[in-house]
Amino acid sequence: MKVLVTGASGFVGSHLVQEAKERGFEVHAAVRKSSDITAIQDYVAKFVYVDQGNYEHVSKLLNDECYDYIIHAAALTKAKTSAELHTVNVGNTYNILKAAFSLQKPPERIVFVSSLAAIGPVGYDAKTDILEDNSYNPVTAYGRSKRDAELMIKEKFADKQISVFRPTAVYGPREKDLFILFDTLNKGLDPYIGRSPQKLSFVYVKDLVQALLLGCTKDQSGLQFYNISDGNVYSRYAMADIFKEVFNKKTFRIHIPFFVVALVAKISALIYKNSKNTPTIYPERLGELTASNWACNISKSIEILGYTPKFDLKKGLTESLLWYKQNNWLK
Repeated sequence: MKVLVTGASGFVGSHLVQEAKERGFEVHAAVRKSSDITAIQDYVAKFVYVDQGNYEHVSKLLNDECYDYIIHAAALTKAKTSAELHTVNVGNTYNILKAAFSLQKPPERIVFVSSLAAIGPVGYDAKTDILEDNSYNPVTAYGRSKRDAELMIKEKFADKQISVFRPTAVYGPREKDLFILFDTLNKGLDPYIGRSPQKLSFVYVKDLVQALLLGCTKDQSGLQFYNISDGNVYSRYAMADIFKEVFNKKTFRIHIPFFVVALVAKISALIYKNSKNTPTIYPERLGELTASNWACNISKSIEILGYTPKFDLKKGLTESLLWYKQNNWLK
């Protein structure tokens, strides 16, 4: 079983490459020349350096290699402009799908890693958790780019063998965004934006990887969409409470008024205006961070794929936090 993994050096991609190799796949990893491949070099049969924005380049690679499966995990999560997000998250996805399905022998199945951000949150008192057929209501430019990628797939590839996965917040060893929270907790602070309650969902990276590989190999008909979480719903304080339990640590819990954080976000956006980097907190992201309900229903992935989450938040986060400690991310 020969699989191409794009975004292979990223957080999810690196775990995916390792698990695919251990399950007997011949793994080809699409990376940049500048990518850090330290975590994956022992699991990759071949590194490929393909310009995903160049259709001819993509087409030649797929024609030469004849992959059984493609897992397209490469994406931009933030950028200076919405246009840049659209170019990568929609345009590159289109190039890969068009090239793959133009082959005389297309891959058996293509897995596309989208995000629950494409659908967006629901109200705190919503009668049902987020379902695969919920209306699109993304609250960030990243979410809108993933929505647009999904709409493109529905319009142009609705009759093809594609599995689209929408993971909720993914955590695990080597993850950098949520690590900021753990680093802050390690310093003794436990900050929150406002006091409104939230319903949150998470998925440990090992469970997500399990789902993505099932998406390749399980029998499915045509185009399918799957929400992915660990199947539980958590309060906004759950991660901090687990952190304190794991390290037997006391922290100072503080609720910062929304308007204060919003002001900081606006100032950060101005400071970073002419920088190639983006700030950790920016105005648009506040809507995502403070959304009241990210709970999603995973019944479809359980029933069709046989997806069985093995890690609830306590088990997965404990393993992750100990990894951060052992690898000197947490001092």
